[in-house]
Amino acid sequence: MVLPAPLSPKGFTPLENRKRRHSAIDRDANRSNGGSGIVGSAPPKCDAKAHTGKSDDTDILTVSKPGRRIEDDSEDEDDDDSVGLEKGMVEGILDVAEAKPYQEECLDPEIVAKLMLRLRRTGPEAFINEFLVRGMIPAPILGTAFGLGPHLWEALGEEFYLGLLAKAIARACYKRQKLLQYNTIDDAAKLLRERKNIMVITGAGISTSLGIPDFRSKDTGFYDKLLTIGYTDPEMVFDIHEFESNPGLFYSLAADILPGFKQYSPTHGFIRLLQDKGKLQTNYTQNIDNLEELAGVEKSRLIQCHGSFATATCRKCGHKVAGTEIFDDIRAKQISYCVRCKIEIANEQAAPKQNKRKPAARRYDSSDDDDDEDDDIPQPGVMKPDITFFGEQLPNHFFDTFTDRDAKNVDLVLVIGTSLKVSPVSEMPNFLPKEVPHIYISREPVTHVNFDIQLLGNCDDVVVELARRAGWELKHEMIPKDCEMVVKGIEDEKSMWKVCREGAGEHTNGSAVAETEDE
Repeated sequence: MVLPAPLSPKGFTPLENRKRRHSAIDRDANRSNGGSGIVGSAPPKCDAKAHTGKSDDTDILTVSKPGRRIEDDSEDEDDDDSVGLEKGMVEGILDVAEAKPYQEECLDPEIVAKLMLRLRRTGPEAFINEFLVRGMIPAPILGTAFGLGPHLWEALGEEFYLGLLAKAIARACYKRQKLLQYNTIDDAAKLLRERKNIMVITGAGISTSLGIPDFRSKDTGFYDKLLTIGYTDPEMVFDIHEFESNPGLFYSLAADILPGFKQYSPTHGFIRLLQDKGKLQTNYTQNIDNLEELAGVEKSRLIQCHGSFATATCRKCGHKVAGTEIFDDIRAKQISYCVRCKIEIANEQAAPKQNKRKPAARRYDSSDDDDDEDDDIPQPGVMKPDITFFGEQLPNHFFDTFTDRDAKNVDLVLVIGTSLKVSPVSEMPNFLPKEVPHIYISREPVTHVNFDIQLLGNCDDVVVELARRAGWELKHEMIPKDCEMVVKGIEDEKSMWKVCREGAGEHTNGSAVAETEDE
């Protein structure tokens, strides 16, 4: 396997940026071989603890991050399918290694901690030169500090493995670090009161209380339901190439995720409250239900990262309509065709034929198939909701707004109802200034992002309690009068807190272990 040039350790550029293309990352994938997802030979025998390297344990120093943008600088790489596949493979291996790191025959944790300090102090290029190019620690052993199993050295080949390790080193260098001064729910409430430019990143968990399913929750998510009825690859429903060849698959299943557009949740109301108080900078939503607009979030403060059902577009002529115009077809589980295409075809067929030239006589060929006659019959285009399918590009507005405006001005980030498993949204925390606090709100904790405070429970319950502690009144018909919340710390986790309604147990609105996630 040839190593893609951008991954070469010698010509390394800090943290090669993500593609603009929408891609899914399943950080909970059940992989073997130490979480690598690669089948290879057994790990070579090595004494990992004997390799200490030369690192000091001084405090982390500021490392400049020149030219780092969340979008990809080299769009033309999309034209090379082999490079794209290998790059996707690298990203996939690193995502799994980050979520489920290799844990056998690893470097001593104290050594790993010193290596990480060294990395953040010197930057990835100097670190790679010191430990890889000079060979202070054998590459398969050094890789264990970054979650990579030594067997990958043989499974992938030396050249590809070195590029993989270089990318892992860069990721670790730029991964967001927790701010130790923020830990409690009262810290979170104080930040809400004091900060003025709040970025809110939301996922499907803010809509589940309305009966709209999320996508990846175990047992209750849309993808799990598809698995139970026999679909081996549920994400194919939202694959653009599959839609082009077989739009009937999407239309046969999409009714289950079609929003009602009649009600928004208390969490949507909380985001509107931030706007009313002049604190909301931008709401980046991964949801496609368009309920943010229903709640009154201004379009200028809303980035629908994955599009929405609000509009639909003909794949043939580009005619755009309100999304509601195709809802009846979605509910009827039948493909919706473009009305304008139908009218144009009807007009062409009804046009006077006397001025049309007769087609040249065609010699009969016994090999002609009767079905070929249908090839010349004009067909209307298929209507596609303007949601971003896997394989489609995210709107440039997402990247431009995040990089050129929000990343420079934000002073607080709230991540609500998403487990951050879909890139490039999952990368956003790593591209913001290190001093900006991050608060996470969802039913289950995450570990692949270092949040400062994690508030665990139903999103609606958590924001009600946050608003109360901030001294704000959050009004919504779904919030019971005299609603009392119980806040409990999680053992051995001083920055994680469970929030639930008094007398309601740990979770309401269904399963006690359901996980709210994104698209």
